Amino acid sequence: MTLACGLDFGTSNSTLGRVDPDGQPQLLPLEDGQATMPSVLFFGFEDDRVHFGRAALAEYVTGAEGRLMRSLKSVLGTALFADTTRVKARRLGFGEIIGTYIGELKRRAEAELGAELTRVVMGRPVQFVDDDAEADRIAQGQLEAAVRAQGFEEIAFQFEPIAAALDYERQVSGEKLALIVDLGGGTSDFSLVRVSPARAGAADRSGDILATAGVHIGGTDFDRLLAMSRIMPELGLGSRTRDGKRHLPVAPYYDLSTWHRINRLYDPQALRDLRSTLREAIEAERVRTMIMLVEDRLGHRLIGAVEAAKIALSDATETDFVFPVRDRDIRTTISVAQLAEALADSVARLEATIGETLRRAGVGAEAVDSLILTGGSTLVPAVSRRLGALFPEAEVVRTDVLGSVGLGLALEAKRVFGPRH
Repeated sequence: MTLACGLDFGTSNSTLGRVDPDGQPQLLPLEDGQATMPSVLFFGFEDDRVHFGRAALAEYVTGAEGRLMRSLKSVLGTALFADTTRVKARRLGFGEIIGTYIGELKRRAEAELGAELTRVVMGRPVQFVDDDAEADRIAQGQLEAAVRAQGFEEIAFQFEPIAAALDYERQVSGEKLALIVDLGGGTSDFSLVRVSPARAGAADRSGDILATAGVHIGGTDFDRLLAMSRIMPELGLGSRTRDGKRHLPVAPYYDLSTWHRINRLYDPQALRDLRSTLREAIEAERVRTMIMLVEDRLGHRLIGAVEAAKIALSDATETDFVFPVRDRDIRTTISVAQLAEALADSVARLEATIGETLRRAGVGAEAVDSLILTGGSTLVPAVSRRLGALFPEAEVVRTDVLGSVGLGLALEAKRVFGPRH
């Protein structure tokens, strides 16, 4: 027997769902009984194994020698997709790495179901790459190729925010105009959708989607901006050379703040460049700390700590940031106000994209009945407060932040593939 499923391959976390025999969507347990699995791989050099999800992060945190790969979705449609990553004696392309992760999701789900999965509805952002239709087409093709290589024979795509709307629609008793706000790890998508229990089973819902818009901003961008604003100055960003004629190069700090660029700093030439910068720097000890951090390959762990600080600020007004590097600490305090300042331009872009969504639909904010929030970045205070100010009269619905898209994709798989599901 073969089955169909909905697969939400996220920048930060992934889920896989299907509709059970009673017609209810369910997310399958993928790791330690949990329905979400972090979109992370760790290629262990000591045991020659590939570790996935939380197990991958655990291997990395314990200091095992290997290569951590994260935020893979962010490279789709970009020039970085053509790069390769060295894993011991091999060089792996990003398409192969993404396929390896998706293949593991498929294998675990099939073990749980006791049946083969050959049909899938994949979630996708409204835009993989901002304002570039050709790059967007290429990105979907890259993802489809990676999925097909894992044994999926029939592949369909659905916008992630539309999938979230399908999940929400099961709860409504009458027609509503809903703005789906899907703020994920790599992209933010907005869709104005007419939801109604009477329309839930319709084969063609295109007429109910009044407008969509998206922008390539997400949680990993927030991490990068917070790191550049509050952490990288502790490593010398913004300081000058000894002769006072120029600032230190920004590029290494940008790479260290960006998940999928960190590995570039581990190249021998990049380290030579940093040591050359050290000789010129007026704040040499800060740069020395950065060199130690890169030599010890602590870059991903550092940004993981930045992400943890961002999350902590969802429930606190400030948090202390302490990150050890050999005999010293990177130490600072981060407040909600400082986080908001770091994200101000990005939040403004999110607001502009929401405005564009409403403009395309020809409606004002007052017409929106429900604000449906999905994706972990909706919990960031600067974002949630701005959304509340934009739609003060709308009902705010917090879905399963990490699972609603996967549930909606499972419903879409049943609709697309019909009785064969």
